[in-house]
Amino acid sequence: MIPRRKHNASSGSLPQSDDKHASNDYIRNPIKYTSLSVSDAGSRNGWRAVIKRRFNRKTLHKRIPITAWLPQYNASKAIGDVIAGVTVGLTVIPQSLAYSNIAGLPPQYGLYGSFFGCFIYILLGGCRAVPAGPTAIASLLTWQVAGGVVEKAVLLNFLTGLVELLMGVLGLGFLVNFVSGPVSSGFTSAVALMIATSQVKDMFAISVSGTTFLQQWISIFRNIHNASLWDPVLGFVCIALLLSMRRIGMIKLGETSSEGPSTRQKVLTKCMWLLGTCRNAIVVIATGALGFWFVATHDAPPFRLMGAIPSGVPTPQLPPFGYVRADNSTADFLDMVSEMGSGLLVIPLIVLLEDIAICKAFSDGRTIDATQEMIALGVANVCNSFMQAYPGGGSLARSVVANGSGVKTTFSGLYTGVMVILALQFFTQYFEYIPKASLAAVIISAILFMVEYDVIKPMWRAKKLDLIPGVGTFVLCLTLPIELGILTGVVVNIIFILYHAARPKFSVEMLKTDQGVEYLMITPDRCLMFPSVDYVRRLVTKCAASSSVPVVIECTHIYSADYTAAKSIEQLTADFHARQQPLYFYNVKPSVCSIFEAVAKPEHFVVFYEDDELDRLLAADERLAPRKPPPLHA
Repeated sequence: MIPRRKHNASSGSLPQSDDKHASNDYIRNPIKYTSLSVSDAGSRNGWRAVIKRRFNRKTLHKRIPITAWLPQYNASKAIGDVIAGVTVGLTVIPQSLAYSNIAGLPPQYGLYGSFFGCFIYILLGGCRAVPAGPTAIASLLTWQVAGGVVEKAVLLNFLTGLVELLMGVLGLGFLVNFVSGPVSSGFTSAVALMIATSQVKDMFAISVSGTTFLQQWISIFRNIHNASLWDPVLGFVCIALLLSMRRIGMIKLGETSSEGPSTRQKVLTKCMWLLGTCRNAIVVIATGALGFWFVATHDAPPFRLMGAIPSGVPTPQLPPFGYVRADNSTADFLDMVSEMGSGLLVIPLIVLLEDIAICKAFSDGRTIDATQEMIALGVANVCNSFMQAYPGGGSLARSVVANGSGVKTTFSGLYTGVMVILALQFFTQYFEYIPKASLAAVIISAILFMVEYDVIKPMWRAKKLDLIPGVGTFVLCLTLPIELGILTGVVVNIIFILYHAARPKFSVEMLKTDQGVEYLMITPDRCLMFPSVDYVRRLVTKCAASSSVPVVIECTHIYSADYTAAKSIEQLTADFHARQQPLYFYNVKPSVCSIFEAVAKPEHFVVFYEDDELDRLLAADERLAPRKPPPLHA
């Protein structure tokens, strides 16, 4: 008989001595109480361990990156951030005015999205050279999806941020990898041409209709006879000035000298770099002054101006969940979501793709956390929607300026955001004198370098097949609505991936064992999954049918398999058994072997791992005809 344990009054897991019923219950069933107390303690300890793992200093630094670099922040970094923030601010203001024109919205909405996102990115962003705000690609997609309706554009920003945030929380950063390099290049080049086309109306002061590239150019040729004289003159002069200043900014004096550049040459190089960096602001300010002079002296300028812009920072408010259409009918939230269609998925994907590409370019060799970038941009876009802004993200042009200005941390976004707020508060009254042609010139001169024609030659040399999704995406984005074009390009690319997975390569060799027995070695170069199993089975059968020698399938490169593959292996082994031809599997991974053994018959599925095992298997196989003894030599 098992002796009864004495009750330990100090133990909180056991019943108190004055509780008669509980004590009796414990005496009758001590295991019940002991197991409950142990499980409760284990449960509490388990939760504590999970909380410690989830909420530790490493996680804090990872999810709120400012906590990692702020303790090491010093005066040197602060100076670099001030210079970079102010320089980027001079670039952001004219760009935002121009980008809102691409989106088909009043110019102030570009500025509305250029400050609050910078503040959010300081806390959550992981790349020092990414000032969050409107981008050319996001602006064009917004125009395609929202059609110039302010309410739809703001709600689109809110929903875009939610999708990005959800993708970050669920760890769906891998979705960006489905947009391959050729598809991305084709999409970017098509978008560059479409953005340039959208600015033709302001360059020539004509009205242009249509949503696709072809429709717009048809409309341009129909209305070109109504073009103004001075708008294109001013526009092309601005483009020439912008490209010239860009070229000047790239000059480095004294670089070829053996002694290096002198102090004077360094100062001149820095001045020329500053001229090239601030070229957009210089041209916009100069043409704005010209417009003001024409209005002051001649009452009306010979070119079109931007017009009045409301001053002041917008009051935070909820995004609109309904609006009144042009025909006075009311659209509710579901109607607006239905009208946006696939843009709700395409815009977040493209914004993230652009941002992550920029982060990789300026990461200084550090690993980029795509999940954190999704969270940062998601929160930034959601917050921006409360400021009546449309979708945005990281911009390559602003990142190049920030990096060239010596940015040290994301804190530079504070100074950029403050400059935009000051512009909204005090300078919008002067923006109305800026000619539309000069803003169009700013966009066109920047967008010319987005056309990735230089990838065609290396792509042709490396793998000509990659040109099909690349060129296909380019053509489709120009002929279809742009979100359908990129989706079709991604689908085509996935089809290529699936075809590649469904057609593994094989090496087939006729070898001999140490005992002189010939056998056929077939080596597939990748995993066996359901798209490829029929092809593999057919090819193995075809190779084996040419002779009756034993067949060995070398499985070193098969790292995974599925049920369909196991079923195909079962059929393959049954076919070989029916025609009395030996079939063996060499070096099968244990995980793959367990999948095959779960379906195939054990007597048919024979695996070996050492070369000498093959000799023993062949010697014991009754299906092989006895070999003739070698002839005796005299």
